[in-house]
Amino acid sequence: MKILVTGANGMLGQDVVTHLRSAGHEVTATDLPEVDITSASDCAAAIDGHRVVVNTAAYTAVDAAEEHEALAFRINAVGPAVLARAAREVGARMVQISTDYVFAGAATSPYAEDAALAPQSAYGRTKAAGEWAVRSECPDSLIVRTAWLYGPGGPNFVKTMAGLAAQRDTVSVVDDQRGQPTTTADLARFIGDLLATAAPAGIYHGTCEGETTWFGFTQAIFAELGLDPGRVLPTTSAAFVRPAPRPAYSVLAHGRTQAVGVALLPHWREALAAVIPTLGITG
Repeated sequence: MKILVTGANGMLGQDVVTHLRSAGHEVTATDLPEVDITSASDCAAAIDGHRVVVNTAAYTAVDAAEEHEALAFRINAVGPAVLARAAREVGARMVQISTDYVFAGAATSPYAEDAALAPQSAYGRTKAAGEWAVRSECPDSLIVRTAWLYGPGGPNFVKTMAGLAAQRDTVSVVDDQRGQPTTTADLARFIGDLLATAAPAGIYHGTCEGETTWFGFTQAIFAELGLDPGRVLPTTSAAFVRPAPRPAYSVLAHGRTQAVGVALLPHWREALAAVIPTLGITG
């Protein structure tokens, strides 16, 4: 299958390209400046001849989006709309990556794929708009929501905590935000599986199994690095006020994935152990 991957230089994009190529697909990897996803002519030229476009390009600076929502909207909503229109015109499928931030984060049980959207931040609003745009412009699309993403291809929470561990005796991490740490490698495999099985158009949740808090995640990171998890201290979100509100509860359900028979992602703790050696960090 001939697949176009946009945002291919990003943390997720790199693993998506690697996985799809290893699965035998012919992959065209693109990013700025070769392809501007907000340009109709760029998108039409890039997508021509491809059966699928996987859009991993995004404005992901959550706090900066509060001040630059127009720019975030252009990249997270207008760009996907332009790509989706170009995909539909040549009969291609589209995969759009979305986020847990489209939800309010006030739930107490996992969010189903069809749960009501209620984004609380500029980033969440722009990603929700992107979902709507892609589904409207390209009905044969897959919306894949993910959360707490990390991997070897870019800056991420795991690398940050490892760096702090080398600098400080203790680190304080919030224990009142709950979610599902997810690796880029596992999400890339999930996207490949959805395509390989010709999964029906719609929304899917691509997050690892299980759940934890940032505090619990950091304790596990320390343990994997051979460090004392007791050096990680719990704190609250009130102690780390940021421009953009963070969802208190970001756990996503996987009912639709199970319904179509696609393999779930591994448990987050198992995935962390597998990925740590690839991140180039030591205790």
